[in-house]
Amino acid sequence: AVRFSNGRLQQSDSVQFTVYRNKDKVHPRKKHRRILVSETERLSYVGNNFSSGVLKCNSLCRYFVGVLDKDSGQMEVYNAEIFNMQPLLSGRSRNAFKLSTESPCASPWCAFSYCRLSAVSLAAPFASFLPPSLIMEKGGDVYSVLVSCALQMDLCIEAFGTSKQKRALNVRRMNAVGSDIVSTAVSKAAANVIDAKGVTALIRDVAQDDTQNISTFLPPCNEDAETPEHVYKFEDILSPSEYEALRVPAAAFVNITAEEIAKKTEDKSHCSFVLEQLKLLPGEGKSREHKARCLWFLDTLVKFSSLKVIRKKHPMGPDCPHTISRKLMKNFTSLTYNKGSVQNLISASMKAKISAYVIALALHINDFQVDLTVLQNDLKLPESRVLDIARAMQLRISKAKGLPGLEDDQKHKLGTLSLPLPVQKVSERRRKRKRMS
Repeated sequence: AVRFSNGRLQQSDSVQFTVYRNKDKVHPRKKHRRILVSETERLSYVGNNFSSGVLKCNSLCRYFVGVLDKDSGQMEVYNAEIFNMQPLLSGRSRNAFKLSTESPCASPWCAFSYCRLSAVSLAAPFASFLPPSLIMEKGGDVYSVLVSCALQMDLCIEAFGTSKQKRALNVRRMNAVGSDIVSTAVSKAAANVIDAKGVTALIRDVAQDDTQNISTFLPPCNEDAETPEHVYKFEDILSPSEYEALRVPAAAFVNITAEEIAKKTEDKSHCSFVLEQLKLLPGEGKSREHKARCLWFLDTLVKFSSLKVIRKKHPMGPDCPHTISRKLMKNFTSLTYNKGSVQNLISASMKAKISAYVIALALHINDFQVDLTVLQNDLKLPESRVLDIARAMQLRISKAKGLPGLEDDQKHKLGTLSLPLPVQKVSERRRKRKRMS
């Protein structure tokens, strides 16, 4: 399958395609390399599947083409690959090559090629097409001409090409744009943007772009809330029906004893945050049951985040309610196609989304202050990743001091949700790293 970068193909019958494959059939990478060439009356197009500008969709998805047999009514399915066809403009390659007698031209589509120009057969026809700026050294009956690969092709077309190729060459030269004109236009446009928006506004846009990828997976945020509990509403984390479904499985936490908590802590059957909060459950009543349900769901989210590919219909076991299993599969997994079947995958972005919901739920559990280091260890994420998520959720980051159970050498980070919400800023260290890259 092909896609043209500068428009859509109106009549496919008028386009001729040619496929070139690498000669090396043993190398694991080179044997799959292809170059696709198409010619129209106006332009020639080239696409490949191995350069830096190839489409990323080929590595993320598998594509198929179905060929229907009208007589039998059956369709045969073949593997397909999408090529991004770009117009071949004159002067795209300006690197110089030495043309000598030792290395004859191997292919017009190689990055750099050597051609032999004989004075008897080729010197006379080419002499009238060479610009004065080219350096020509006479050596016996051979001219050593310093030209680019694109110019070699153009000269051959002008001397020996068909009328169709010559028309395409003229169109390419008419559409060619000098690099100096492009550079001047880009510089002028950048100066106009800076003058119009200002440096401060551009830095603010960079800060917004920096968190754009991660903010897509955050819980709904109400920045106009008057109290912290309304910034990330509890109903956006657990709906009333989902909250009611947690009544049965969370009963084990409601009726848990101190001996059972000690045994669970020794066995490490739950994450550290849940084990610490179980020791702080209220005596009895609705508040104890509410916190037990929240802790059970948070522990389920942490365990679910450790999975990679979901192969079972109920990955969290039979004790997990159907409503909660459906929520996990629908909201915290992405579909992928692998080996002829559709699978649910917990990608890096989905794990970031789970982490954001874990932090939001932990804020409701612990009076809108949470130990991010404990959650980082439970979720098995780098500290920088957890801090990025916390900053994107507009939490205030501070160091833990004097908290019970922490040693002096432990540098724990606290995340606090308080009003007014802090303004997001891009750090100077991150800005320097981006500028260097």
